[in-house]
Formats: sequence, structure tokens, C-alpha cells
Amino acid sequence: MSKDAVESAQATTRSQTAGTPADAGDAGYSKDLKARHVNMIAIGGAIGTGLFLGAGGRLHDAGPALALSYLVCGVFAFFVVRALGELVLYRPSSGSFVSYAREFLGEKGAYVAGWMYFLNWSTTGIADITAIALYTHYWSMFISTPQWVLALIALAVVLAVNLISVKIFGEMEFWFAIIKVATLVSFMLVGVFLLATQHDVGGTRPGLDVITSNGGVFPHGMMPVVLVMQGVIFAYAALELVGVAAGETAEPEKVVPRAVNSIMWRVGLFYVGSVVLLALLLPGSVYSAGQSPFVTVLSKIGIPAAGDVMNLVVLTAAMSSLNSGLYSTGRILRSMAMAGSAPRFTARMNRSQVPYGGILLTCAVCVLGVGLNYLMPSQAFEIVLNVASLGIISTWVIIMICHLVFVRRARAGLVTRPHFRLKFSPFTEVATIVFLLVCLGMMGDDPGVGRKTLLLIPVIALMLVAGWFGVRSRMSRQADRELSELTK
Repeated sequence: MSKDAVESAQATTRSQTAGTPADAGDAGYSKDLKARHVNMIAIGGAIGTGLFLGAGGRLHDAGPALALSYLVCGVFAFFVVRALGELVLYRPSSGSFVSYAREFLGEKGAYVAGWMYFLNWSTTGIADITAIALYTHYWSMFISTPQWVLALIALAVVLAVNLISVKIFGEMEFWFAIIKVATLVSFMLVGVFLLATQHDVGGTRPGLDVITSNGGVFPHGMMPVVLVMQGVIFAYAALELVGVAAGETAEPEKVVPRAVNSIMWRVGLFYVGSVVLLALLLPGSVYSAGQSPFVTVLSKIGIPAAGDVMNLVVLTAAMSSLNSGLYSTGRILRSMAMAGSAPRFTARMNRSQVPYGGILLTCAVCVLGVGLNYLMPSQAFEIVLNVASLGIISTWVIIMICHLVFVRRARAGLVTRPHFRLKFSPFTEVATIVFLLVCLGMMGDDPGVGRKTLLLIPVIALMLVAGWFGVRSRMSRQADRELSELTK
């Protein structure tokens, strides 16, 4: 049976039966996420490990100009989330962009989108458990504990929490985000106070002199600023969680626009503002990849236990990111499994309406990350960060392509665009896609991890092709079953 016939029958049935899910993977979920949950999930997505841990090494490499990298990448990240928000209001789905790729690009598009997103979050999960282990080693009592043991414990704890229910997940993310926002605001207030009073910070008097006396805004030239952008993109990698969470909220048309529109000021305040403050407080050379830059500052100002408190908070941020990754991949894999492009067990849900099969598959990959922490503890974070960047860049490119096709169909009168829209289409989508591909290409200028990461692209492509030939017969049978049920 042809794909066009299946889609036609599905579209007809949806128009006749308003209660029928547009995506088979959307059936069975509760609608327990409230507006405050989704809003704080959006905030949590905008404030994660990439800022709390990754900013230290990037400040060391790029200097104060890192703020410019965060600003530029943040603008394009906003375009992606705005496009996804428009698609969500057109048709909310827990399958999110995988469901939209299926509608606008066909099953091959959904297959690539889903598995690249899985690559993103499974490797991000490895980055998160690595970050948690690094944070924990900050305290002397844990130094003797191997990094891989700490990573395994973190993974086990977050897995147990994620399997309970979506309501518990939403509540935990709400409080995780509250902690992150409160901590960043507190740090920024402390930073402003230090600047205003010219308080000594580890032997350095804060202010513009810190920048001008240490090489200026571009201490190492323009190239390091450009090169860190692919890592900066990783810092924004959880923003698309808004689209996934919308499938489990009762009023997405009210919640999603508010959450998406608030992303820009969060980027400006939390990312750009924090980096500017960090650059004014200490020279970039003082920061390092192995320690949160916030911990570095607070440890040098003589406040008892300030570094310990901040380290606990950033550890919480990494736990939050890992929690979100398990949540989103569980939903995405279930959407794919219902179409036949993911293992059948990833479609299974427990009594709490949690797709535990997909969550367990993601955890299985994270266990490989525990092995990476055992074999290469000093390089584990940077390696998986670069691989995760491949996944998030491809996911964002697919979102923008889906939006291009959506707008084209809207202009042809086939679909109706909601009032909440991405402006200046198709220029915005094309500019975003070009920027993302340029960031991908810039990995080649890094002779270490970056260049090796690019060499993985042909390997990943071959794996996707082999996987497609392995699942296409099952997908065809699934499509025939759906058509027979729809036409009874």
C-alpha cells in the first residue's frame, strides 16, 4: 500500500474524528503537565550543563568575546524554538519534531530526525553523568571514588525518578529550574556587588581593567570565538523540550507561546549577562574546563562554603539535564516505535503512563558512557559534547526544514498557520540552516576532538542507512495495519 494512500486515509479520519490522535504515539499519555511545569522546563532547557560547566573552558579559550558567541547562537536557537512552537500550535504531539518530520518529510525524515535526536540525548546523558562526577570530585571526601562509579550512581538515581510519572518529572524539573534561576540571579547580584565595591577577587580587582589588561575582548584572536560556537550550541540543546512537553499539557495553545517568547530575555540575561560578569571578575586564563566558572569565582572571594553551595547547585543542574534527556527520548522513541522505526519494546508504557522502554534504551547507551569515564576520565566530557553537537545540529536543521515545508503547504492552502508564527520565512529558516551547517564544518578546524567527530559523520550515515533497510519492511507492515484499521 502506498504511503500517500495511508496519509490520505489518516488525514480523512482525523478530520472526521476530532478525538483521534494525529500520531499513534500520542495515545495513552496523561495531560498532567501544568503551565508552570512547561514554563520552567523551558527555563531549565535554557540553563544547563553547557553554561554551568562548559563556560569555564570556553572562557579560557575565547576570553570575554564568548558572550558574543552565546548571543549569536542564542538568536538562532530562538528561531528554531519559535518555528517548533508554531508547529506545536498547529498540532501538539509528544512525538514533537519526529511527528512533524513524518507529516512533512515522510517516514525517512522522521527516522533520521528521531535517531539523530536519540544520538544527541544519549550522548548528552553521558556528558551529564560526567559533569556530575566532576562536580562531586570537587569535595575532597569523594576524590578517592572513581569517576565512573559516581557517574553510575547518578544514572541510577535519575532513572528511578524518571520512571515514576510525568507529574513527578514535571514537579522535579520545576524545582530544579527554580534552584538554577535563583542561583544565577544570586550570583549575578553578588557579581554586581563585587564590581560596584571593587572587592578583591583572588588577588584581582574586578572591572574593565581585568579585560583590557589581559588581551582585551579577543585575547586569542577571532578564531577561538568562532570555534567555540559548536560547543555553545550544545548549551542550548534542551530548548526543544518545550515541543515534547506540549504533548502532555492540557492547554498548549496558551502555554507554548508564553514559554517560547520568554526564551530570548533568558538567553540575554542568564548566558550573555553571566559571561560578561565572569569576564569582568577574573581573567579568562583563570577559568578551566574541569571546574564551573561560578565555583571558581565564589571560591576566591573568601565566603565560607560559597564554592560548596554553588557546586551543589550546578550538580543539580546536571541532574536536571539528565532527567530531561530521559524524558524526551522516551517520548520520541515511542512515537518512532509506533510507526515501526524503533524497537518494539520502546513503545511500552508502565501503569503511570511513562514510556519506560525508550527511557531504558537511552540509559543503556549512558552505561557505555560510564565505561568512557573509566577509560578516558579527563576527555570524556569534551568527546561526548562534540558527538552530541552532531545530534542537536541535525535535529534543529530538520525542524527548520519541516517548518519550510509547512509554510509552503500553508501558502498552497493545504494547512492553516496559527497566529503564533516564525517571522520572515523562508529567510529565517535558510539563514538558520546555513549557520548550523557552518558551525558543523568549523569542527574541522579543531585538530583534536572536533576533527575526529566529523569523521564520525560517514559512520553515522552508514548506520542510519543500514538501520533503514532493517526497519522499512516492519514500517510497511505497520502502515498497512493502520490503513486497514482506518478504512474499516
